[in-house]
Amino acid sequence: MKAEETTTIDLRDKSALADAMVVTTGRSNRHVGSIADRVIEDLRKAGVRTKVEGMPHCDWVLIDAGDVIIHVFRPEVRAFYALEKMWAPRDAGARRAAS
Repeated sequence: MKAEETTTIDLRDKSALADAMVVTTGRSNRHVGSIADRVIEDLRKAGVRTKVEGMPHCDWVLIDAGDVIIHVFRPEVRAFYALEKMWAPRDAGARRAAS
């Protein structure tokens, strides 16, 4: 589906909510909706039940697949919420600065 900038964040030691969070970007509302539809369909075929929010507008679609939460954003919305920064390891900045 040509999703862009896909990132997986390990949540095992950070939250009881899920084990992992996947964050990806679609170029437009239609692209976000298409990516989300494909993910939902593939999960359904694999026998995974999902809860979905945000499909009517497709600025940000959240797919709760139990142990994995998938966020599909338009670029502007992803930049605004900056989930990667919120869930980044606290020492990540220190490691980057030392490099």
